[in-house]
Amino acid sequence: MKIEGRNSVLEALKSDTVTVNTLMCEKGTANTIVALARQKGVKISYVDRAVLDKASIEGRHQGYIADVTDFDYCELEEILASSDTPFIVVLDGINDPHNFGSIIRAAECAGVDGIIIGRNRQVAVTDTVTRCSAGAVSHVKIARVVNVNNAIKQLQDNGVWVYALDMDGQEIATANLTGAVAIVVGSEGDGISAYTKKCCDGVVSLKLKGKVNSLNASVACGIALYEVVRQRG
Repeated sequence: MKIEGRNSVLEALKSDTVTVNTLMCEKGTANTIVALARQKGVKISYVDRAVLDKASIEGRHQGYIADVTDFDYCELEEILASSDTPFIVVLDGINDPHNFGSIIRAAECAGVDGIIIGRNRQVAVTDTVTRCSAGAVSHVKIARVVNVNNAIKQLQDNGVWVYALDMDGQEIATANLTGAVAIVVGSEGDGISAYTKKCCDGVVSLKLKGKVNSLNASVACGIALYEVVRQRG
């Protein structure tokens, strides 16, 4: 998998779970990224900017393109073992890589212990997701499961309270989110499926005061996560 951009490459190099195989950077570059790559024994190629432009997928390489091993998903049990009171995000069919990357970034900043995604109807961790996460994907546990609803049941069996984030729920600030908790976020177009919502312990919503009755999935997720952070102090 190729990743590009200053932040994504730097965070991959900092990570203990990501292996950077090679790094292409613009001729004349000498900075923290190059120093860290040398320290880790990464093979560095100095090339003209035109070569980077040609190799770039989205034209946003900022002078750096790295080849890394494919993302190493973890097991759900690893996320549960991360804390006595796990803080988890469950995604139900996020298809937009930009939204997924933004959710990963918000989750990492909020101190989430892990993210659970399904194998179907869900974008995987790709180079675009990595770039949109600003490198946060290198520091977040992500479990990819066969069935999201079964994963929710497993969380509940381990003492985690699972809340669907949807417009018809209890106002989130009034819910008790101080213990082991998971927030389920639905797809951009369809939201959380009816059965998945039924599997949850409750439904929480964000108070909207404008004329538009919905938020972007990643924005809504970020607000919800920081309500959990606020309650936990």
